[in-house]
Amino acid sequence: MPDRDGSPIISQTALFLREQLIDKLASLDPIPGALEQLLWYFGHDKVAEVTGRNKRVLKDDSGRLFVDSRGNGANIAETAAFMALEKRILIFSDAGGTGRSYHADLNAINRLRRVHYLLEAGWRADSAIQGLGRSHRTNQASAPIFRPVSTNVIGERRFISTIARRLDSLGALTKGQRQTGGNGIFSAQDNLESDYAERALYELFKQIYQCRFSEVPLGVFESITGLSLTSHEGGMKTELPPLRQFLNRLLALKIGMQNLIFERFELLLNQQIESAIAAGVYEIGVETIRADKLTLVSKEEVYTHSTGSVTHYLKIERLQKNNIRNAAQTIDFCNLHHGRLMVNKTDGNGAVCIPTTSVFDDEGGVIPRVLLVRPQKDFRVAKQKLQQSSTWREVEEQEFITAWSKEVERLPQFITDFIHLVTGTLLPIWKTLPCKNSRVYRLQLSNGDQVLGRVVSAQDIQAVTEQLGIKNKLLSPEELITLVLNERYSQKLPRGVTLRSSLIANERRIELTDALSVVDKLVAVGCFTEIIQWQKRVFIPVSDKASAILAAVIEILG
Repeated sequence: MPDRDGSPIISQTALFLREQLIDKLASLDPIPGALEQLLWYFGHDKVAEVTGRNKRVLKDDSGRLFVDSRGNGANIAETAAFMALEKRILIFSDAGGTGRSYHADLNAINRLRRVHYLLEAGWRADSAIQGLGRSHRTNQASAPIFRPVSTNVIGERRFISTIARRLDSLGALTKGQRQTGGNGIFSAQDNLESDYAERALYELFKQIYQCRFSEVPLGVFESITGLSLTSHEGGMKTELPPLRQFLNRLLALKIGMQNLIFERFELLLNQQIESAIAAGVYEIGVETIRADKLTLVSKEEVYTHSTGSVTHYLKIERLQKNNIRNAAQTIDFCNLHHGRLMVNKTDGNGAVCIPTTSVFDDEGGVIPRVLLVRPQKDFRVAKQKLQQSSTWREVEEQEFITAWSKEVERLPQFITDFIHLVTGTLLPIWKTLPCKNSRVYRLQLSNGDQVLGRVVSAQDIQAVTEQLGIKNKLLSPEELITLVLNERYSQKLPRGVTLRSSLIANERRIELTDALSVVDKLVAVGCFTEIIQWQKRVFIPVSDKASAILAAVIEILG
């Protein structure tokens, strides 16, 4: 406040409080940096430091701090000590990330597996890749484990997101595929600047504007972030604040509010990614199909361009081991994730119930969900729906082990299925292929041939083959049985007969509709009939002989 003369009035009380605060701050112990904390905790005699520092503060056995001066050859000596296993821990910075190798070299004494912690990744993706490459090189005994490190301040994800995005971009430019840039250490959720994040942000803004995010009212959000969502006419803006601006404004908020808003944004992002994966449209670049054995069953030329380039359809048999946890491994998994042991009353099968990401309803309310982990396939269900259901019940460990073991014993050790791949010249027929799944895959056949192309799902292959003019029967009886039972697939057969899945008294069956004209012949090859609601219906038995019976049915129908 100014006095009558315009001079400022200085509060002596405020001056006294300021002096007290300065005095208190001056008496506090200095906060050590990350390097000092690691050196003091493990001891500088056990940690090799390869940085650009010529002086550092160390701690002796009595706890006394002292200044240590480092000579020009210190980094060379420290590197040699680590590779000779004289020091088991290595710390290096950008200054030590060029021109040196720290991998588990077969020619070195220290061939232990490296666990590489990425601390303070910075903003330069090329430097991060160079640093990660110091511990992952050729002629190594084992590949390292990469672990990015961050604090529990959720806004720090902003920095992780930046390095993840730039690593992905760098991978796309240098190697032609996005997932290689980050070396697999970042997931889709780490990149907060993707298309999925853009859609999640729009949904977040819409929830705030429509008052469906009760913890953060619209006025409060606009006030603390400085971001305006309301137009002059009173509606929601068509041009909303960009994603980077939103993430930067989050960093200026108090920790509690920062975490609250970011947790809602993260839930919406997970929901977007999960929906994309479920719909088969999740884009992650070129993927590699791996299996124990990939055998080419058939190869057919389906299109020839005016330039002479050819498009081929390949049918490939895939054999892979059925990796299933035994009962002991499942119990450990349950304890690790604080889950519950469940058994289904109807079929007696077991499942592990663990928490998973939530989703939002139309009103903006949070719907908590759980993940039911089964031997072969997991599925998510609303927590309330599971509690109201009379099918699943929580059991003791011994009962669960018995149920799980019985189901695992019935499962085959290996699984055989088929991959339908269109390869060669794809651009001229790109629109002919299903638009809901445009992912490109690579694989290596058992004979050593490498293949790159688009995979067509078995549900779509019939329509695609008709458009491409393929006359051969592409789906085998085994494939049809699997699709009908597991994916509710239906297939038109000759003479107007349809093969489909039906649910009769909570039992999944394989039904042949409009087949009464040849019912006697179908029964003779193994089908059976049943009268349901005064109508005679024809079914194929769900057994090991189902595919053989279906093959005979197709032959009868001609």
